Amino acid sequence: MITVQQAEKLILENILDLGAEIVLFDQSLGRVLAENIKTDRDLPPFNRVTMDGIGISHSAIENGSIQFKIKATQAAGDNPIDISADAECIEIMTGAALPASIDTIIRYEDVEIKNGNATLLVSDVKKGQNIHIQGADKKQGEVILTPGQLITPAVISLVASVGETELRVKRKPRVVILSSGDELVEVSAMPSPYQIRRSNNYMVKAILALQGLEAAMLHIPDNPEVIKQQLQLCLKNYDVILLSGGISMGKFDYIPQVLKELEVEQIFHKVQQRPGKPFWFGKHSNGVVVFAFPGNPVATFMCMQRYFIPWLQASMGLSAKQKIYAVLDQDFAFQPQLQCFLHVKLSYSEHGQLLATPVEGNGSGDFANLADTDAFMELPLEKNEFKKGEVYQVWHHRLS
Repeated sequence: MITVQQAEKLILENILDLGAEIVLFDQSLGRVLAENIKTDRDLPPFNRVTMDGIGISHSAIENGSIQFKIKATQAAGDNPIDISADAECIEIMTGAALPASIDTIIRYEDVEIKNGNATLLVSDVKKGQNIHIQGADKKQGEVILTPGQLITPAVISLVASVGETELRVKRKPRVVILSSGDELVEVSAMPSPYQIRRSNNYMVKAILALQGLEAAMLHIPDNPEVIKQQLQLCLKNYDVILLSGGISMGKFDYIPQVLKELEVEQIFHKVQQRPGKPFWFGKHSNGVVVFAFPGNPVATFMCMQRYFIPWLQASMGLSAKQKIYAVLDQDFAFQPQLQCFLHVKLSYSEHGQLLATPVEGNGSGDFANLADTDAFMELPLEKNEFKKGEVYQVWHHRLS
């Protein structure tokens, strides 16, 4: 049985590189960029006005002028309108191109306009104020985005501004979720007194959806021949297989043996952790990666957060997320020689500390507890007693 850290290392040594594909830029939200994006011209592409007001030559201020005759009005997108004398100004709008004869913009709030003239109401006017200089942000041909960038609304705005209508992005893995067990029935069915409705597969599907992945779902009975047939098909048609249940030591836990028969290499089986001790991980010679989680809902949920999502992000070329740490808000004891993933509620102290309050449930099957907690706190294997005020890593599983 290996440690959590060893399991993490082995999983990250088996990331997938599925190549790239081209998508329309406005359909790329949540994807991962797989190319450099360069500017097609300077940003901004011209000396740009940043305030509504009047445009003047600062030399007029230097010569003591405070009143200017309004020559014209220039809107954003108009051809620049020059003044022909220091005594003139133009009304000019935010986003407009700066005329060559003007070097200073004064806000409407700082002038009084009356009878075609603009009179200054302030004395402190700096040359070049309220102007965004051409190329101040980026020069033409400069790289503004690099591979591994998660495409956010801000990124879409940026690529649109440089005229990129298509983007090369990392190809997403094809994922299938398999639940197993004769005791499981569909959500819409009425279970017998000794059956339960399937929920793990829908939970996993929802987690994947938050990562921008759509997944297929299948259910397999406790029948080794059917399990083998279905897994053979999945190994041909998907890049990642996520299994829930059927991997422990029970008489009907056939999945590890079937995977072996299908020549899926077992990289590890069982991790020193609670929940999720029976976790199985392997890889087929064709590159398909298999995550087989315990059937307990909390164990499946924790393993998805702790192992699968970091693996997915690494496979997509994303940098590892910054670790989050919290202060344990009350004493806690855990006796088994396993690394504990403790349910916690998160809050902030008046001093800005992130606090984690334990929420003890009834073991790996207590999935109702998940809805009332915010994170798992990862407590080290080497200790059994954990004191209020100690700091440990947390794995946040809330949307916000």
